[in-house]
Amino acid sequence: MKQVEIKTTFTAFETVEELPLDVKSLMEKAVEVRKNAYAPYSKFRVGAALLLDNGKIVLGSNQENAAYPSGLCAERVAIFQSGAIYPEAKIIKMAISAASDNNQTKSPIPPCGGCRQSISEYEFKQNTPIEIYFMGETGEVYKSDSIKNLLPLSFDKNFL
Repeated sequence: MKQVEIKTTFTAFETVEELPLDVKSLMEKAVEVRKNAYAPYSKFRVGAALLLDNGKIVLGSNQENAAYPSGLCAERVAIFQSGAIYPEAKIIKMAISAASDNNQTKSPIPPCGGCRQSISEYEFKQNTPIEIYFMGETGEVYKSDSIKNLLPLSFDKNFL
């Protein structure tokens, strides 16, 4: 038997103001689109903004449904929309902001497991890393250089 250790590293920015200007602008778009979330059940609103290699920005917000599994997270809304509209474009950066109607979210909130798998699929497809910046409503912003930091043991088509 052997033990396997996996380490991951993130960059932490104290506030949005510390971000590089292009990322700050992208995060501001994620915060703005978060307001369009349809979240009558969870009261948890998420916005995502993607910067593509063609210079386009694609937005997404979570969309809930009374039949819970039928809703979709902001990250997947944006990723799938970018794949539908710009199928050849690569995702360079992703900004995610989450807020609750019930309490203030002060900690960085990462993508859920399903979103991590979807981001992984696109990162694998395009064969280049996606920078992922995520935050709550206020406070620190975390940066991951690749989905591999958030999903170190990823599942991809090579296992099929």
